[in-house]
Amino acid sequence: MRHLARLADYCSITNMHTKNLAIVWAPNLLRSKQIESACFSGTAAFMEVRIQSVVVEFILNHVDVLFSSKLSSVIRDGAGASS
Repeated sequence: MRHLARLADYCSITNMHTKNLAIVWAPNLLRSKQIESACFSGTAAFMEVRIQSVVVEFILNHVDVLFSSKLSSVIRDGAGASS
């Protein structure tokens, strides 16, 4: 994810800002067996992919916070405290 976020830094050259990167990469990063099955209609599949791309775009826009060592230690400490 950090790599994709770094690619977005060059959006003025590549036109691949976080939204475009999310559209391209979301179906691979958040693969859904339901979309791949024949029971999903075209409209439902489109909505599912749209949701996936919004999630990936959010992650790319907040990669520094979501993948920081400080957040990881808070999560790890919080998980240990609840056991």
